[in-house]
Amino acid sequence: MNKAFDLLDIIVRKIFGLVFKIMHKEYTDGVHEAMLQFVKFGIVGVTNTFLALAINWISLIVLEKMGVLVDNPSGQASIANVIAFLLSVLWSFYWNNKLVFVLEDGQQRNLLRTLLKTYVSYSFTGIFLNTLLLYLWIDVIGLSKFVAPLINLLVSVPINFLINKFWAFKSK
Repeated sequence: MNKAFDLLDIIVRKIFGLVFKIMHKEYTDGVHEAMLQFVKFGIVGVTNTFLALAINWISLIVLEKMGVLVDNPSGQASIANVIAFLLSVLWSFYWNNKLVFVLEDGQQRNLLRTLLKTYVSYSFTGIFLNTLLLYLWIDVIGLSKFVAPLINLLVSVPINFLINKFWAFKSK
């Protein structure tokens, strides 16, 4: 795993170093660490996204076959969204704690409290915001219940990073 992250570190340094050079800005070690952390969060997020979408779609299919809320597509989508949320946040917590928001020597983190904060922060975007947006996309605009969760990602991912970085995974 370290070789992969060493390569990632080099790639991030080269790409963002070039971007900053083009913008005539200094690319400091602090900026590099922040960019690297965001890229790692993005990688965890991509795996989390595929997992959540797979769980969401499987849940939609199962709910349909079980005859649950067949006359209420946004209701089905909301239930599938909650199931996907519960499992994917646990996945995200594990990998963000292990790879993204790593503690430095002497820092401490209460894992249970951090997990609970992670669920709270993702609840805002993963349940409240996404459910509201699902209603908008499906019932108001008429988009497919399979496409709507993809559109929600454009809103929820950046918000999740900021909440996780500055609140949920903040060290003591």
